[in-house]
Amino acid sequence: MPLPDQPSPDAPRAVPPMPADTRALGAIGEAFQNSVPDRGIPRRRVISWAMWDWAMQPFNTVILTFVWVALYLTSRQFLDPVRESGRLADGSYLTCNTSENIATAYCQGLTDLSEWWGWANFAAGILILLLAPVLGQQADARGSKKKWVLGATVAVALVQFALFFVEPDPRYFWFGAFAVALGAVISEIGNVSYYAMLSEVSTPKTVGRVSGLGWGLGYIGGVVALILCIPILFGVGQNNPLAYKLVAVLCAVWTLVFSIPLLRNVPESPSYGGPEKVGPLGSYVALGKNLVNLFRVNRPTFSFLLAAAVYRDGLAGVFAFGAVLAAQGFGFSFLEVIAFGLAANLVAGISTILAGRLDDVIGARKLIIIALVGLVAMAFVVFALRDFGSIVFWICGLLLCAFVGPAQAASRSMLTRITPPSMQGEIFGLYATTGRVASFLSPLAWSLSLAWFGGIVYGVLGIGVVLLIGLVLLLFVKLPPHVRS
Repeated sequence: MPLPDQPSPDAPRAVPPMPADTRALGAIGEAFQNSVPDRGIPRRRVISWAMWDWAMQPFNTVILTFVWVALYLTSRQFLDPVRESGRLADGSYLTCNTSENIATAYCQGLTDLSEWWGWANFAAGILILLLAPVLGQQADARGSKKKWVLGATVAVALVQFALFFVEPDPRYFWFGAFAVALGAVISEIGNVSYYAMLSEVSTPKTVGRVSGLGWGLGYIGGVVALILCIPILFGVGQNNPLAYKLVAVLCAVWTLVFSIPLLRNVPESPSYGGPEKVGPLGSYVALGKNLVNLFRVNRPTFSFLLAAAVYRDGLAGVFAFGAVLAAQGFGFSFLEVIAFGLAANLVAGISTILAGRLDDVIGARKLIIIALVGLVAMAFVVFALRDFGSIVFWICGLLLCAFVGPAQAASRSMLTRITPPSMQGEIFGLYATTGRVASFLSPLAWSLSLAWFGGIVYGVLGIGVVLLIGLVLLLFVKLPPHVRS
């Protein structure tokens, strides 16, 4: 990658100064002025790139994590009448974190829904495995990263619109589950190219800060999206399916609107391909050759991908199943889940932006190790102290969120530092393949834990084990001399 004062002849042309009618975007730039490069890369381009994290965050925060799946799809509204019998005399429902309640038909029904949601994610992981690496290689070769990002944006918005038609009936569960899982696949396909654009909107000295800015904006966007959902859910009624349908529509509109800055202000990436264009099958052949070559000449990148394949699955599992555990395992009410989601995103956003600077000081590897140690500890504490109720989840859950964001952002910046520029899209395709929630380990560990032990609270053990294995593998990764360890 060329230094800021020595631009490559093939580098994208600088974008002109921001006109007056787009200064709303500039307000965000002022808020994060210390987190983006001062020269070399136009500030507006950096912020516009990071705004895609903001644009996609409602799907991750509202649909996947805190509202739609946790409070609607895996709730008692999708149980058959025989199993929907957990109401107590005071009008409340059983909590499924204690040994005496886990075996009831009601808690077993909720456990089944949560387990099936895990299997839907596992199926989506197969699609990511087949698609992500090749799509990344094609994006690099053809210089079409931006097109893939924008195509994925529109597709995710359409998936969210489709959730309006999911009725509160067991017969609609799999339609809802596979629709959300498909959205996760499409989102990850977009991430392949979006992550690969990081090297084009940052310099070697600022990649950690720019990566952290994207993650931080995403988390803060999640807070705003959750706040906007509150009047809908309270106004229509938290037990009214229409509320969750309208929330899905809100998220779809948000995704489309806030992806406009990237569309307008970030240029298409250069092509790294040769004169010969290959199809999908040829891409697999080329990918296999490149992986063999990567193992031979760039062992640190190969080894890091292997470690990240495990621990990033665990990180994604925290988001995919954490709110389900809170709502259906620890009995969090609607208001508690929303409050927890707001607090979690604030904690994660602040910690991620701060960690972006720490990344540039101590190195990404050390930051990831610190975060993983904290994550593993909190996962096992949640399980060990589960009988104390929701207070345990509140404390440990917020600490988990403080570690997840920094680990994700540092992973992205670390891979950018150790990957050749001409292979960014292809390697980030593998990165997406092995580290996403819809991949293998986290959904598999979650679903098997629920199936073997018969309770939702046991799912946290599966996630904790995945994180622990990833941490051990990362300790054996040796970085090249030019990368701070």
